Amino acid sequence: MNLEAGRVADLAGRPLSKLTRRDVALALLTVPAADALGSLPGLRRGMLAAGNPLSAGFWASAEATLTQIADGTATVGDVRTWLEATGTEPKGIIGLHVWDEQSERSQLAAEMHTRLVSHLEEQLAAGEIDPDLLASADPEACRAYIEVQERWMTSPLPDGRVPMDVLLDEKDEEFMAEWDAADAEALAATRALLGRVGDRPLPRADLRRAAGRLRRDLTRPGWPGRLLTECSGLRPKSLPADDAELWLGLAAGVASPQGPDDWPRPGPAGPADDDTDDTDSEIAAICAIDHFDWLAVITALAEGGPGTPASAADLAAYVRDYDPEDLDGPDQGPAGPSDGEAGDDEGGFDDGFPDEDDDLTLEGLFLPVTSLWQVLGAIDDDERLTSLGWWGLPEAMLRIWAPSPT
Repeated sequence: MNLEAGRVADLAGRPLSKLTRRDVALALLTVPAADALGSLPGLRRGMLAAGNPLSAGFWASAEATLTQIADGTATVGDVRTWLEATGTEPKGIIGLHVWDEQSERSQLAAEMHTRLVSHLEEQLAAGEIDPDLLASADPEACRAYIEVQERWMTSPLPDGRVPMDVLLDEKDEEFMAEWDAADAEALAATRALLGRVGDRPLPRADLRRAAGRLRRDLTRPGWPGRLLTECSGLRPKSLPADDAELWLGLAAGVASPQGPDDWPRPGPAGPADDDTDDTDSEIAAICAIDHFDWLAVITALAEGGPGTPASAADLAAYVRDYDPEDLDGPDQGPAGPSDGEAGDDEGGFDDGFPDEDDDLTLEGLFLPVTSLWQVLGAIDDDERLTSLGWWGLPEAMLRIWAPSPT
């Protein structure tokens, strides 16, 4: 099926004489690559007849990219780079903003993308963008192309809105809504789990000993006091007087790091603090553990009871073997918000780690967790769940996933 020049004009919604390289490139991608290749000669003639021949460089790049697609050797990045080299296709990532695929863009994102395309067309017409240089990957031209977009994204529109700000605000709102939904599902699943497990008595003597030890640790520099403080957000000079409140606050921080507002950071003129670097990397590891993982772990520990193996390798195995369909609660197994790094192809969190490399990765994420659980007394020196951990770890997760008071 050949792609006629008139069809390209219809798809773009403007006459042949006004078509841009981006218009033609997007139209070529709507048909099989072999058909698009066969259409190139006719398209070139049609564009020439309309007084809009584009350039030899564009047609050469189109043929090369379509050939790669037809051969199965083109990557998504290759196609993306070719589109961006048309001079009016925005970069996929601009600053902190990532453009969604067209079908997934919100109304706001679609509006801003269209406005940016129009701005790039104006810059192209003014000679500020040279697509032939972009196609040849000229470093200066590519850098200037990014700068044009960054300036537009960070400059106020006539109505006062700054595109970058409103787009990032919208993403933040979407993420928080997805996170709240995942919290609600995890909370329901945990409540159903604990209803099935039954009573888990509080070992008061163990709690008293652990709390006394923790109060001393929190007043000392270095590990573990620093990490516990930054995870929980609790300050050594204003700790809860109640031992259970202290313990649960610290345990909740291990699973959901809060951190004080004034985290120390190395200054630009001085050397990095090794202790700060270690603390930051441990917190980053914990933050990479998602709702599904925590639910898998807390399910295995709550059902297993005191003595259940709880090393980092054990926790990774619980995640791998976890089947949310085994739970009695409604619609369990929260998908969690999509963040682009630990999700499946649908955009939610992964539903297990069957691959050996993934097991090792997840085990590494749980290492700071188990080290802190030992400090808390939730697991013993043999990395097995204690009575205190059996009581407290599920309670801490309930606190994390419960709605914040308004």
